[in-house]
Amino acid sequence: MNMHDIPLATELRDLPDLESRVGPADHHDLHLWLRLLSCSNLIQNEIRSRLRTEFQTTLPRFDLLAQLQRAKGGMKMSELSRHMMVTNGNITGITDQLEKDGLVERVKVASDRRSSLIRLTPKGRRHYKKMATAHESWIQSLFAPVSDSSRQQLFDSLGELKLMARLFKSTAAL
Repeated sequence: MNMHDIPLATELRDLPDLESRVGPADHHDLHLWLRLLSCSNLIQNEIRSRLRTEFQTTLPRFDLLAQLQRAKGGMKMSELSRHMMVTNGNITGITDQLEKDGLVERVKVASDRRSSLIRLTPKGRRHYKKMATAHESWIQSLFAPVSDSSRQQLFDSLGELKLMARLFKSTAAL
């Protein structure tokens, strides 16, 4: 099915979500923000459901494993926290679970006895690889109905928005 085959305005109006909170009199930017948030939530909820069903895991656990997969030597808890944009406490809880399952290990840093590096175990690498392959397939299938040119345009537009949001944040702090 192609997106152009769906009567979009009718479909969106009939499916309540965050965007349905606004009315015609509300500013267009509010509509845009809530549509973006609704899309993100819909995709994220689908991925969460599939991870839970197929791998008996959570999205935060998957995300932490993904961060470690990219950092071959491991990462400190504070680095994981910064990259995942969650608190150190969240990272500690997830790491404890993954360590219990034998997917990650803590390795003391010789130069700093208070710190540990968190890294994937061989079992963790194998498990992550299976999940990552499935995850990539799920994402591709979720975006498949959208044309290549629309996906590229959306990607470029969101890149511009991301840059502007970061610039706004850095200038607001001044």
